[in-house]
Amino acid sequence: MVASCNQIDFIYKENINITNPLYEKTYVDISGVDLIFLNSYTPMLFGKNKSNDFKLLINIEEKKIKRAVESNQAVSNLRYELRFKYTLISNKEDCVSYNKEILSYFTIIPKSAGYNYGTDASLEKKYELAITENLNQFISFASGINLNNCS
Repeated sequence: MVASCNQIDFIYKENINITNPLYEKTYVDISGVDLIFLNSYTPMLFGKNKSNDFKLLINIEEKKIKRAVESNQAVSNLRYELRFKYTLISNKEDCVSYNKEILSYFTIIPKSAGYNYGTDASLEKKYELAITENLNQFISFASGINLNNCS
């Protein structure tokens, strides 16, 4: 049997809307809650600031909400909310070109009091996924607008 790749169209044949318009053009300043994974992910997402076209301020607030409490006052369901407030400043125009607030959340069910490797590993992974999703949403929104217009 002979097989070929004749007339196959690749999804990413044209790179329209799949690039990051802020890559290697942005100085990133993060404030608020210190999320360890964020510091390793932002350089991958924004690259090295070569042209200094933009300054991105990211302020992160975290809120923990007890969703279920047992009769002995142990928390059996905990919701984490991460609120990212993005302010993009155009250095060329010397103005704010984009503001966006994106909320990410996840829930965790603690298994026991004290140290629990399964719960801690799960929590770390959920933080990582929430941060990655939030930053990618911001890039998606930012790629759909003219970043050099002042708001």
